[in-house]
Amino acid sequence: MIAVTGATGNVGRVLVELLAAAGEEVVAVSRRPGTAPSGSGVRWVQGGAGDAASMRTALDGARAVFLVLGGGLNFRGESPDALLDAVADAGTGRIVLVSSQVSATRPDAPSHARLRAFEAAVRASGREFTILRPGGFASNALAWAESVRAERTVFAPFGDVALPVVDPADIAAVAAAALCEDGHAGRVYELTGPQPISPREQAGVIAAALGEKVTFVELSREAAHAGMARFMPEQVVAGTLDVLGAPLPAERRGGPDVEAVLGRPAAPFAAWVARNLPAFA
Repeated sequence: MIAVTGATGNVGRVLVELLAAAGEEVVAVSRRPGTAPSGSGVRWVQGGAGDAASMRTALDGARAVFLVLGGGLNFRGESPDALLDAVADAGTGRIVLVSSQVSATRPDAPSHARLRAFEAAVRASGREFTILRPGGFASNALAWAESVRAERTVFAPFGDVALPVVDPADIAAVAAAALCEDGHAGRVYELTGPQPISPREQAGVIAAALGEKVTFVELSREAAHAGMARFMPEQVVAGTLDVLGAPLPAERRGGPDVEAVLGRPAAPFAAWVARNLPAFA
């Protein structure tokens, strides 16, 4: 049995489907119940990685666990030790943790301190572990969905700064491999898209998929900051804008790990848009 936290999220939802299709028994952990694939061995537990009590229920009998921090950089759950104690008490032998590329590229960034703490705890847990460090998610473009539907307009800062955004489905596929296969223990995989793409170029991909013009409006850093500050802590806003506006060389280039694990190239942004086009239509 495999426990999957964040089971209704962009990565977790796909991962549950992949594991169920492979015949795995899955415990899907999320704050809100989801819908299990038809005929699958999936059961739902309400909770998440930040709630050690719920994880004790979810981990009963689990040989492996997929950990993603609910809220990402906004995570407000319990300490890493509480979660890893639950993993140890359940006898779960394998952990796959979603961290962030920035945890490595900017090791002193306050915005990613929580993720670094969880990485350290997983490494020290004595369990077999794999750490996934994705770059920016292609699905972050869903933040533009409402304005594209209403105005055929994308509003974003740093319009011509390109980053190799990764399809969450690729993250899920790598996670499935690490959870089910041998040979991934102790590995840290940096997961990116195949090539950098700017926000302006992403808007162009959405326009092409819709077959309609989509206008790109570049926001100032100040305007973007004001918008993000409505739902993000200040240090997270600042850290996110630093990466988006002034990425380091390591954050700009696509890496080989998706292809190395899956035996195929990482999916381009256009593939993600094609699957999610109804959100923008």
